Amino acid sequence: MEILIDKDYEAMSLRAANAVAECIKRQPDAVICLASGDTPKRMCTLLAEKIQSTGIDISQCSFIGLDEWVGIPPENAGSCSNFFHTYLFNPLQLPASQYYLFDAMAGDLQQQCDLMNAHIAAKGGIDLMMVGVGMNGHIGFNEPGVSIDNHAHVIVLDELTQTVGQKYFNGPVTIDKGITLGLQNLLEARQVIMIANGAKKAPVIKRAVHDEISTSFPATIMRMHTNSILMLDEAAAATI
Repeated sequence: MEILIDKDYEAMSLRAANAVAECIKRQPDAVICLASGDTPKRMCTLLAEKIQSTGIDISQCSFIGLDEWVGIPPENAGSCSNFFHTYLFNPLQLPASQYYLFDAMAGDLQQQCDLMNAHIAAKGGIDLMMVGVGMNGHIGFNEPGVSIDNHAHVIVLDELTQTVGQKYFNGPVTIDKGITLGLQNLLEARQVIMIANGAKKAPVIKRAVHDEISTSFPATIMRMHTNSILMLDEAAAATI
């Protein structure tokens, strides 16, 4: 796993945005999987600006959402869907044919998992997966102790994830389950980039880099991937 450290959040976000842009320039029909949340927010904005300002052809590429809160409608400001539309899809005026997201309001969530797996397979796999990392080491909603063999699946969220996740919503909500791509999706992606920033993530990154590789701290699984990069700002990298 390659580790790249930038001075601050802005510089790290720009590096991450450039990595996605270069992937699309190199492979116009690239399949890009992105996470939502506080850390990827600036990266998505910078990516949209770079595509618009430099005229990168995105007509053949496609985007996949990493996860979603079960039972949260897409119009809710805290949903992952709303995040992607706000910070990437709408600024790029991306047609619906070029992105694929979980429907966390569906009656049959297992079918949603099957459809996502089938969509990825039909696209020829994920070329670049950009993920964040939770305070408990989760990637997407792959919580500690999750099976490494999972592709897309539904999972009961840790209490920590439920508590921290409230910050995305305007008021208290029930977010006890998530639907997410699995660790097998991560390992099968051609390249994986994990981004993290801020002093609060420093202990998490230290464990991701130095703990024994185990699903008890899912971020360590990044070290199993043969083409993985950890992009950090100086604060997040302070203890590695």
